[in-house]
Amino acid sequence: MCGILGILTNEHIATDLESKLATGLNTLSKRGPDFRQTVVKNNIALGHARLSIIDTSDAANQPMFDPSERYGLVFNGEIFNYLEIKKKLITQGVAFTTSSDTEVLLHSLIENGLDAINELNGFFAFCFVDYQENTAIIARDRFGIKPLVYSWNESKLQFASEIKALLPLGIKKDIDKTALSAFFKFNYIPAPYTIFEDIKKLNPGEVLQWSNGKIEFKKYYTYHPSSKPFEGSYDQAKQKVKSILETATERRMIADVPLGSFLSGGIDSSIVSTIASKLTTTLNTFSIGFKDQPQFDETQFANCVAKNINSNHTVFSLSNDDFLTHFEDTLTYLDEPFADSSALNMYILSKETKKKVTVALSGDGADELFSGYNKHQALWLADQKGAKNVVLKSASKFTDLLPKSRNGKWSNKVRQISKYGEGLRLNSKERYLSWASFMNNNVVDSLVLESQLDAIALPYLEKEITDFNDYLYFDFNLVLEGDMLRKVDSMSMANSLEVRTPFLDYELVDFVFSLPSEFKIDKNNRKKILKDAFKEDLPQEIFNRGKKGFEIPLQNWFQNELRSYLSVHVFNEELIKGQGILNWDAVLKIKNQLYSSNPNEAVYNTWALLSFQKWYSLYL
Repeated sequence: MCGILGILTNEHIATDLESKLATGLNTLSKRGPDFRQTVVKNNIALGHARLSIIDTSDAANQPMFDPSERYGLVFNGEIFNYLEIKKKLITQGVAFTTSSDTEVLLHSLIENGLDAINELNGFFAFCFVDYQENTAIIARDRFGIKPLVYSWNESKLQFASEIKALLPLGIKKDIDKTALSAFFKFNYIPAPYTIFEDIKKLNPGEVLQWSNGKIEFKKYYTYHPSSKPFEGSYDQAKQKVKSILETATERRMIADVPLGSFLSGGIDSSIVSTIASKLTTTLNTFSIGFKDQPQFDETQFANCVAKNINSNHTVFSLSNDDFLTHFEDTLTYLDEPFADSSALNMYILSKETKKKVTVALSGDGADELFSGYNKHQALWLADQKGAKNVVLKSASKFTDLLPKSRNGKWSNKVRQISKYGEGLRLNSKERYLSWASFMNNNVVDSLVLESQLDAIALPYLEKEITDFNDYLYFDFNLVLEGDMLRKVDSMSMANSLEVRTPFLDYELVDFVFSLPSEFKIDKNNRKKILKDAFKEDLPQEIFNRGKKGFEIPLQNWFQNELRSYLSVHVFNEELIKGQGILNWDAVLKIKNQLYSSNPNEAVYNTWALLSFQKWYSLYL
């Protein structure tokens, strides 16, 4: 796990640009604290910041070149089947000087070109250069686990692991209003957008080819819920899910540094930790406990699993003050607006876990793959015909008048009924987008001056919904890539920790998307087949519980500890009007609702505003 940076141009790279490259690479120091280097050869510059995981020797440092120095590579990620690929290459006469997966990737690309990418099982973002032909291949892994951003004009192509690494190279910092509108709608900016007009994200499963100053995009991987439907029985599918996930986890255990596993007490991390515990003598597991909010605390479930698998378990018991202490650290590392408040959890968990290990396994991806969210149950129920939906559709008109909040049992129920009823009044695609969003379209349009919400083009959402699997397909492309993976990558890398995700092994993803939706969800169950596959491996208590999320105590903070901070940095009329980006009247409306008896969505809208203003103060 590392950070990469590079420039490809048809012109000689000036000396002053070399110093800017070094500055850009230094911004990636937390991604790669062990070694940093830039190499400039004629019209191509490659930079790499290394976090040493496999083959920690200096020989595996990057940029890496073949013996002839015709080919070069900078690579962020891990190739989990690199030993299998290496064996094939050896039979073809390739000689290796390191035991790293980087060298395997380099020679595989030399021998097989673009076809090499289809053989890779792992997560990655890389740039492979052929200096003789003046060409390059830049690629991002199938699901966007690793980030890759780029900027292109007719004279040069610049790329990096993070936006902040590109900014010292002189790229204009004009805000993309479409991206900004998307941020306030979703709480994150989906690919291919970034907050800046001149910087884009490479889409997951995509290759950018550069050849003598010209670029071309190719999709090397696509998947679709109905492309290859599974024709076997439920039991056969259940056994195959278990087998593939066990293999995927074993693949991700390879490392030359200490490795552990996140263990929240939820089903996903419990399954991964249970599998991993069978593959090592003693597994280190880590979880967070919440001192001040016992209703969200899951440590008893994590402890139960840890005892069952005999892991060396560590619980970080945190108070609300702990979260408050780290909220600025969390927002400061992000180089574009991002308002998923659970990033705080991930930041602290990564920070504490890094004290004991360098690699951690996680259960990320299972919710989107197997239907794990409350939203999924609501979408399934909304598609059913019956009197219950008719009643709730009508009842929601009355609940609109009642106080709604996530902080109380009844106010949260009112909030859920109201949102569900609103969704019933929409068609399937509109309903999905509404429930995948955090800010109402009308609020976004009133908040962002010259809003470009209507300009958001997300190609996969053009597909019509014909089956419940289509909702999961949308989630996989939108929520997983833009929110969950972005959060995990940025917060773990802020603490130089590598996080590996067995549920996102492409062989498992391909298989699960081939299964009928009734294998995953029904009236009473979410993640049905996943639970059944591992029912004998986990304590029964893990299954006899509802899904818990953790709510950062934002409302309490905003009304107490952060009230004066908000008055200066968010609810500041002079600041807002001086920026010329947001509508002060809309901001004031959010403020008034926040401090009313029914703050509801104003709490999360305020966090989005705070995230934006913190980013703005750092980068503009």
